[in-house]
Amino acid sequence: MPTRAFALTDDAPAELTEGLGRLQEEVGLSEDFSEAAEEEAFATCGEPRLPAADLTAVDFFAIDPPGARDIDQIMELSRDGSGYLVRYAIADLTAFLTPGGPIDLEAHQRGQTFYAPNRRFPLHPPVLSEGAASLHAGQTRPAYVWQMRLDRDGEVVDVDLGRAIVRSRAQLTYAQAQEQLDSKRADPQLELLREIGTKRLGVEIARGGVSLNLPAQEVEVVDDEWRLVFRAAREVEDWNAQISLLTGICAANIMLDAKVGIVRTLPAATAQATDRLRVIAEALGQSWPRDLGYPDFVRSIDPTTPRGVAMMYACTALFRGADYAAFDGELPEETEHAALATPYAHTTAPLRRLVDRYSLACCTAIVAGEEVPDWVRQALPDLPAEMKASSQRASRFERGILDLVEALALSPHVGQQFEGTVVEVDPDKPERGGLLLDALAVEAPVSGPGLVAGERVKATLQMADVVEGKVRFTV
Repeated sequence: MPTRAFALTDDAPAELTEGLGRLQEEVGLSEDFSEAAEEEAFATCGEPRLPAADLTAVDFFAIDPPGARDIDQIMELSRDGSGYLVRYAIADLTAFLTPGGPIDLEAHQRGQTFYAPNRRFPLHPPVLSEGAASLHAGQTRPAYVWQMRLDRDGEVVDVDLGRAIVRSRAQLTYAQAQEQLDSKRADPQLELLREIGTKRLGVEIARGGVSLNLPAQEVEVVDDEWRLVFRAAREVEDWNAQISLLTGICAANIMLDAKVGIVRTLPAATAQATDRLRVIAEALGQSWPRDLGYPDFVRSIDPTTPRGVAMMYACTALFRGADYAAFDGELPEETEHAALATPYAHTTAPLRRLVDRYSLACCTAIVAGEEVPDWVRQALPDLPAEMKASSQRASRFERGILDLVEALALSPHVGQQFEGTVVEVDPDKPERGGLLLDALAVEAPVSGPGLVAGERVKATLQMADVVEGKVRFTV
């Protein structure tokens, strides 16, 4: 499921800061690493195990959010006859850590980097994840380099993968990249990113898939009142995401063909979940004809409007049960990602997600015709459970942050009445349900006699506790 990006201004109220601290403790997050992990990180920074291949002459570049320090991916795009060549370099952590060593053991406990507004709880010591292993512009770094050849329509023709030394020539923000493209003074590689990204979106549509590029959610002060605001994703973010998705699809197919590896799976949406989403669409004024499939409906949503943004976030709840399937010799029953309508693997963010390091090492060995390393094979059986536990913590943390900022936005309005739509009712306790507010596009708990899903109601805000992140409406 896509994750939300939150941001706060520097003058956040004390209640919100206190609430974030409470949430951090509840989820069990820490910015600190063990002394052994820190010692290993500092020692290996100066003596990484570098690959022999040298691709520092290749003009790689990166596009990231402003202020990003943990740079996982850089790319180089070129024409290849009538098609394209996509080089995608991914940070190589195997050059810096030892399987079973202090950094590795702690990474298995964390599972991923956890993000809070203006703060992060990293998977690896920052001296690595934001320093020596991060693909910063102008710095020579070890990397896994994917070389994916596409035909004129954006379909994959050939894939190669190996370790090499690389150097990024530039790190752009999404705003900078979009501005260059809009002003028609973009670097030729940015123009190719638009061309390739657009064709890969066409490939996605043809196979019946859809990817959600969620808007960033921010909290700002307007006339001394804290409000939730959204920034719709730029087109360049969609094109950039398609390069990452392309790599994950290639990785999944490589591992499935070799019958060893780990893929990201997602079951098809249930009829109940689809019906609930249709109720929300109606409440938000989003037209969803019965003969329009979910992928086409998502593409019809206008992400520049508040209700369109709310609808996109609601769509993340349609597909539940995302998991990982590890295999070695026999394929699992479920190998496909239903939303993408294709096999898919997490492989492009090893600085921020544990499983990617294993899929990268696995694919590299398979492509080279070598045996998959023992340290990968030995870890595969436990990886799905480790990543599931980490994802549950991340979801709890994200949900907790959302509860806090929604409580903050609603806190001045306790006692006021709001109009909204009941989007779900607890089957065991029909007096309890979920309410989607018209004015704020916020979904919150509601109680009252005889709640009916899809019904329009007027509800009173009884409580908005910023520290606890709790709100309560009654009909």
